[in-house]
Amino acid sequence: MLATVLEEAVRAGAAELTRYFQQSFSIQHKEGRNNLVTDADHAAEKAIIEVIRRHYPDHFILTEESGVLAQESDYKWIIDPLDGTINFAHGVPINCVSVGVEYKKEIILGMVYNPHMNELFFAEKGKGATLNGQPIKVSKETEAMHSCLVTGFPYVYIHMENGPLQVFERLIKEGVPVRRLGAAAIDLCWVAAGRFDGFYEHKLEAWDSAAGFLIVEEAGGRVTDFNGDRYSPYQHRIVATNGRIHEELLNIINNK
Repeated sequence: MLATVLEEAVRAGAAELTRYFQQSFSIQHKEGRNNLVTDADHAAEKAIIEVIRRHYPDHFILTEESGVLAQESDYKWIIDPLDGTINFAHGVPINCVSVGVEYKKEIILGMVYNPHMNELFFAEKGKGATLNGQPIKVSKETEAMHSCLVTGFPYVYIHMENGPLQVFERLIKEGVPVRRLGAAAIDLCWVAAGRFDGFYEHKLEAWDSAAGFLIVEEAGGRVTDFNGDRYSPYQHRIVATNGRIHEELLNIINNK
């Protein structure tokens, strides 16, 4: 039942993205120069919440735009109604709805849907990952230096040792292709599908990764923080790979 409601909610949100895509809509700015929110973000979020509330009125909800809709519950829905808002605002079809379901502090379901490409990624804890109903697996690349990687950069730049630019510079100086799609949930799903060998980012929020990191793990990949410790969507730094290049990529990120 949870998975059925999850898909209903995700598709309801995606229908709003489709309705607004390449049409007229208003844009507001959040923290950071290009951190946008649009009518589509709000409409998709409203549609998703309505589905969840109809079936599970007592569940806790955490969303990017509305924040915490608190309830006393073992279940938490973690929602990004539009991941890749800048892409969306510019008519770039790399954006999606991303929803993870947490039970007793563990993510048990994750779904990411890009309606423009008709790609629905899904994972259930312990049961594998799929793309449009077909099983997916991570790549078999064994060397980070021969990998195709993907990353993202924060809207408010982080001045830190081994920050986003420093890590990016080390990789590109070695000739490693590093892509920047602009939608972390899709980045993670494309690692799960074997299109990328690895993904790293310095500053994500729970709604960015809650669904995608489970999809990577269930596709046979590995997801950690920058220290190589167990990943939690409630901390910012993430490394997600096919597992085979993980330690090497961690060493590059940490400049070891």
